[in-house]
Amino acid sequence: MSKQYQTITEISGPLVFAEVDEDIGYDEIVKIHTQQGETLRGQVLESSEGLVAIQVFEGTSGIDQKASIEFEGETMKMDLTEDLLGRVLDGSGRPIDGGPDIVPDTKEDIVGAAINPYSREYPEEFIETGVSVIDGMNTLVRGQKLPIFSSSGQPHSELAMQIARQASVPEEEDGEGEGSEFAVIFGAMGITAEEANEFMEDFERTGALERSVVFMNLADDPAVERMVTPRMVLTTAEYLAFEKDYHVLVILTDMTNYCEALREIGAAREEVPGRRGYPGYMYTDLAQLYERAGRIQGREGSVTQIPILTMPGDDDTHPIPDLTGYITEGQIY
Repeated sequence: MSKQYQTITEISGPLVFAEVDEDIGYDEIVKIHTQQGETLRGQVLESSEGLVAIQVFEGTSGIDQKASIEFEGETMKMDLTEDLLGRVLDGSGRPIDGGPDIVPDTKEDIVGAAINPYSREYPEEFIETGVSVIDGMNTLVRGQKLPIFSSSGQPHSELAMQIARQASVPEEEDGEGEGSEFAVIFGAMGITAEEANEFMEDFERTGALERSVVFMNLADDPAVERMVTPRMVLTTAEYLAFEKDYHVLVILTDMTNYCEALREIGAAREEVPGRRGYPGYMYTDLAQLYERAGRIQGREGSVTQIPILTMPGDDDTHPIPDLTGYITEGQIY
């Protein structure tokens, strides 16, 4: 049984600060037991001698200084199994479709391991999106990361739905397929309930849900959860691609909401802000997500990313599209 603390010193936005007398690891998972009998989940964001900062996934309402904190001793992991296909999960990987609990074949750390540059294969096989302007002019290739830059009011959601619905891996010229299944993993961050309903109706109506895993983090869900959603998505994609030989297309929308969450947490931690108030490490953070696309020598599967971001004020020099453009292979406007 892990040790419990009743030593909360401060609650600030989505963060809880507590005094501890043992070494606590960065990113460690925490359970917070409130006086109302609720158990909330959190993650260690900062650990210094005698003090930890914890970000709480469900938000800090209901937590007071009498709440007790329990450190799990491990980092956040995603339950992985091929049976995730056809399921709808919330932003932190729990089923919200009324289906059975997930029985995992394995659990993997959501931070993932970087692909060794030497073992990366050059992306060269075509993914057909069914959108003629992409297939003809800006061909999407397996293992690539190709973002869509949109301005507010543009139908990027419809485009994302169309790609999720139609995307396929064409057969080889000699008539032989690749022998690999195709799957779509759809990660929504900070979208409205109306958009979420549209996505789900489209997935169910067209049957696209059968080969998809959907992660939904809504606008009224905590910003902290938005930080883990893309990592959950990519961990699932890597498992299906490199363990189960699927060609996985990852669609992430909207990266702007993810970066806003990053800024919000940075402000709560009282970090020194960078350009336009975003944290100085945003480039590194985005690169950690985008660079999880690719193909690995000797493995059948591949992870291909289409991140979607709305450019604030239609400005492509804004830090979010600017940094994204540096990391990804071109972009679709």
